Amino acid sequence: MSSVPVVAQTAGPAAARAAARRRPATGGHQRRPRWVTYTFLGVVLLVSVFPLWFTLILGSSTPEAISRSALPQLLPDGSLLDRFADVMGSDAINFWKAAWNSVAIAVLTSLSVVLFSTLAGFSFAKLRFRGRGPLLVFVIATMAVPTQLGVIPMYILMSDIGWIGKLQAVIVPALVTAFGVFWMTQYLGEALPYELIEAARVDGASMFRTFWSIALPAARPAAAMLGLFTFVQQWTNFFWPSIVLNQDNPTLPLVVRSLQSNYFVDYSLVMAGVFLVTLPLIVIFVFTGRQLVAGIMQGAVKG
Repeated sequence: MSSVPVVAQTAGPAAARAAARRRPATGGHQRRPRWVTYTFLGVVLLVSVFPLWFTLILGSSTPEAISRSALPQLLPDGSLLDRFADVMGSDAINFWKAAWNSVAIAVLTSLSVVLFSTLAGFSFAKLRFRGRGPLLVFVIATMAVPTQLGVIPMYILMSDIGWIGKLQAVIVPALVTAFGVFWMTQYLGEALPYELIEAARVDGASMFRTFWSIALPAARPAAAMLGLFTFVQQWTNFFWPSIVLNQDNPTLPLVVRSLQSNYFVDYSLVMAGVFLVTLPLIVIFVFTGRQLVAGIMQGAVKG
């Protein structure tokens, strides 16, 4: 008699099920997250949403109520829409021109960074040329240089070519980034097999045709993540635009700063402006959040 019937007769089906529950999962089976995980994620979600909720609360309050209490009310009311209208229709700022400038800067730099970084990443990852290793190390080393060190020479250069106060002074220096080159190099080095490149070359495709038809589609998840990160970075960029742009040609972060006067700060108006600046990023994340997470995961997993 085999041992399995003996176990079934002496221990019973309940013991067998308990042993199966204690047995470690194999063959691709994963345990479902427990309540501790969901509780932790819920706390993280609440902490993340709190600044946005607090911004809406202050935006729907009055300066007098804010001065009396740090939390004037628990829920925003209809006056928040009036604050939005005050920000967008204010004579002291040009909100719609600033919004157009921010869109132009963020979109153009995102597309440029994705294109040039993917080109450079493809070259570093799959092409063989002299000095490839030292050049890649040099590109990565530039990420350790603080941005503030290049402000003065960059401002002098923009002044000499007459770009002070113009959008190209913000767009051109951000056409490609060292992080983008490093990210796409790492991703394409693992995600793009040499066999596909060799097959394309055998079929008579040029190097640029190989990049456009083979490398660029393979880099789509990482490129989407890089584009989203670049868009957010340029949309919220304040340091360099505040130096080279002026009030006649601002971006949205500069407009929010202009809502503050020298002697009195209407925090409800400022918070309404902050929410209007943040709202497009929230909408973008809602519609592209899954692609962003997929790009991060695929770029992090090797092999």
